[in-house]
Amino acid sequence: MNGRPGLRRPRLQRKEEFEEQVIDLRRVTRVTAGGKRFRFRATVVIGDKKGRVGVGVAKGADVQRAVEKAKTQAKKNLINLKFKEHTIPHQVEAKFSAAKVLIKPAERGHGLKAGGSSRVVLRLAGVQDVTAKIMGRTKNKLTNALATIEALKQLRD
Repeated sequence: MNGRPGLRRPRLQRKEEFEEQVIDLRRVTRVTAGGKRFRFRATVVIGDKKGRVGVGVAKGADVQRAVEKAKTQAKKNLINLKFKEHTIPHQVEAKFSAAKVLIKPAERGHGLKAGGSSRVVLRLAGVQDVTAKIMGRTKNKLTNALATIEALKQLRD
């Protein structure tokens, strides 16, 4: 290129291999002597709907930066699942902090019957027919998502 402004070649867009969903976005505060400093904490779930899923949490000065950092963190926390064509091989139950999740297999055509953040995690993992119940006493989306990940880690062939 000859260095003239405005003549840049367009960048090729890479197709993202993972689908992402922000499940929680909070404004957090650090109190200092000079006042309050605000940052944003994002919780992002990514998955390829073929058995790979991950959850990431990160803070940033603005929402966009927090989401990008959380996505990078989620890619580092990916787990690989081995499940039958449409459902999980057996019932699993897991606890993370105050969150407790129960996931049961279902027959084809049953659909994804789950609520809250466990539904997002299971959908992005690619599970189509399953029943999940959040049994814990917390409504915190982050801990419920991490409890679902812990349950999925227990799956065996």
